[in-house]
Amino acid sequence: MLGTKQNCPIAKVAELLSDTWTMLIMRALTEGPKRFCELEQWLGNISTRTLTLKLTKLCSQGLVEKQATGLYTATKKGAGLKIIEQAMIKYNDQYLK
Repeated sequence: MLGTKQNCPIAKVAELLSDTWTMLIMRALTEGPKRFCELEQWLGNISTRTLTLKLTKLCSQGLVEKQATGLYTATKKGAGLKIIEQAMIKYNDQYLK
């Protein structure tokens, strides 16, 4: 038994990834470092405010770092989300196509 919600690994990861933008931003950054404007272009229809708030949150969670050069990069912890991204792609291919 996993116990309370705060101790449940699925609940912890679900909370971390509680919106669509988080995984899309992390996917962009695991492909390589990007500047803010590059992320806006890559993501398409994200507002500047939303991207700013999400990047701030991802930096505070240790998933993203902002370099002195202005580039945003995925940390090792952030790059670890690639496992979830691959599982999501596999699930899509098997069940949602």
